[in-house]
Amino acid sequence: MQPAENTPLEQETTIDMKDIVALCKRRGFIFQASDIYGGINGFWDYGPLGTELKNNLRDYWWKSMVTTPPIGPDGTPVQIVGLDSAIIQNPEVWVASGHVGGFSDPMVDCRETKKRYRADHLIILIPNDDTPWLATIEDDENFLKARLKKVGKGKSLSDFTQKNLTEVELTDFDKILAPHAKTKGTLTDPKEFNLMFETGIGASQDDKVTAYLRGETAQGIFINYKNVLDSSRVKMPFGIAQVGKAFRNEVNPRNFIFRSREFEQMEMEWFCHPDDSQKWFEFWKSERQKFWQQVGLNQDNILMRDHDADELVFYSQGTCDIEYKYPFTDPDFGELEGIANRGDYDLTKHQEHSKTKLEYLDPERNNEKYIPHVIEPAAGLTRGVLALICEAYTVDPNRPSGVYLNFTPAMAPKKAAILPLTAKEDHVPTAQKLYLELREEFAVDLDIKQNIGKRYARQDEIGTPYCFTIDNETISDGTVTARERNTMAQERIALDNVAAYLRDKIKP
Repeated sequence: MQPAENTPLEQETTIDMKDIVALCKRRGFIFQASDIYGGINGFWDYGPLGTELKNNLRDYWWKSMVTTPPIGPDGTPVQIVGLDSAIIQNPEVWVASGHVGGFSDPMVDCRETKKRYRADHLIILIPNDDTPWLATIEDDENFLKARLKKVGKGKSLSDFTQKNLTEVELTDFDKILAPHAKTKGTLTDPKEFNLMFETGIGASQDDKVTAYLRGETAQGIFINYKNVLDSSRVKMPFGIAQVGKAFRNEVNPRNFIFRSREFEQMEMEWFCHPDDSQKWFEFWKSERQKFWQQVGLNQDNILMRDHDADELVFYSQGTCDIEYKYPFTDPDFGELEGIANRGDYDLTKHQEHSKTKLEYLDPERNNEKYIPHVIEPAAGLTRGVLALICEAYTVDPNRPSGVYLNFTPAMAPKKAAILPLTAKEDHVPTAQKLYLELREEFAVDLDIKQNIGKRYARQDEIGTPYCFTIDNETISDGTVTARERNTMAQERIALDNVAAYLRDKIKP
């Protein structure tokens, strides 16, 4: 399923996220939510092709997890079942999980610009000559350089002593120049900002109960663990998988769909005996890395990063992030998926708060009772879509479009396009007939209008692997022109053989 290798010229081309965002809107992948009303920050709508791409990634994940799960260490397929839990649950679920009390970030506001920042994402630069301080966002190097030039205090970072805002005494805040401010001392004291979206349940204002939009899909799995165990023929070890939307009131949504307030997750909770948790942790790290390569991400753009001890939450027995080299992080990487060894923390907390026994009686281990440990591979579906688009975006000045999307056939929104060379009566009916035959098996596009060069350019830009052109020769000898996206190579094949040709070309 790997896409073809890019040429050296293409590999050296610097990709600008602005170009990717523009293509996504122009070709119907992703739109700003509420666009005609000026948009709403942190929310995005998926257009016709973006929906197809997202569904392809989601369905392949579901197939690799639930329908045809991987072969385990003992040589037999592992056991994983599916779930679709409600977005709104009893508020006590989020109390037990720690989201209500601890799912927050330290925030500061700027009274001048009305902007809000995460305190731990701000770096305070203290000029060595002890002139007023400068504050800037730590991961925005270009902004930092521009700010240094504008303020005129020092020429490089070496001219400053650096501190994180959280390390600064509150009495020193009057000396700080906020990232976008013109006046010192405009930052407020840090305050905890809860990331959970609140909503109300009830018919009237008087009897409304505060509830929350889920901050992750995982808790829906944990609270249904016993239901699945009691109703399904599963036994330890086994997994429960779920795909669904989650909501976080991000203070600073940024980098297109990478960090947004509404997003989708693909999560699986793997329940196992405590003694086996490390074995399964290593197993899922390997399997999840293979998955992202199978859907088309280049191995060189993937980083497996184990968390250091000081990064782990207190209950974690190990976490590994699968990171991808996005254009906005290059040469660094940004998180795509996390694989966590969560121990028995989640089930233990829900057992305590719900007063429901969640122990497992293991007939394979002399009826031993225990709280299962959990390995959690949690991937961002929407981040996965972004990674696929960034990976596929290929600059090529040798073609009319100047760019093409190098999706694997399995991920491509459209597998093929049927193109009558002209709108002549004898071309269009043949194209329509072929389209009706192929659409029963493949996602195909029937594209009739504009000249053939513009239609090829459009199909290149949306990542369609193959185009089949109906022309005068088709009418006379029953052949069509088959064009391959990456090489633009063309060959004549029999009209009756198009389905078999396409089936052979796009198979994994």
